[in-house]
Amino acid sequence: MKLISETLTYKTSGNTDILDITGDVARCVRETGIAHGFVNLFIPGSTAGLTTIEFESGVINDLKDAIDRMAPKNIPYAHDLRWGDGNGYSHVRAALLGPSLQIPIIAGNLALGTWQQVVLCDFDNRPRQRRVLLQLMGEV
Repeated sequence: MKLISETLTYKTSGNTDILDITGDVARCVRETGIAHGFVNLFIPGSTAGLTTIEFESGVINDLKDAIDRMAPKNIPYAHDLRWGDGNGYSHVRAALLGPSLQIPIIAGNLALGTWQQVVLCDFDNRPRQRRVLLQLMGEV
């Protein structure tokens, strides 16, 4: 059994910026040599999340619209009243999506569906530098 930790770093523009990070995650899997196991991804912070989706402009826009309906920017948030930073909606959006994702590794590859990509969603109201922590565990 092998356990490896990696960190990926991304610059985001905020405001529901959605980045396809599948290639970087797949590269990390290949470089470890793990044939069978899993990769756990985690994004530190409370205004971003991780999920999978078909990374296609129509679906991305649909996701952004759905997130905006669930946690709109233009309503009052108690967080904003307390801290004055205007990103209360960002915290709610990130909590709905979640900060982590686990993907099986089978025969040295991510076990994703044909149209399934790994995406980082940054909901904050300003550009950020985001880290995605990876822990890969499995058999070589």
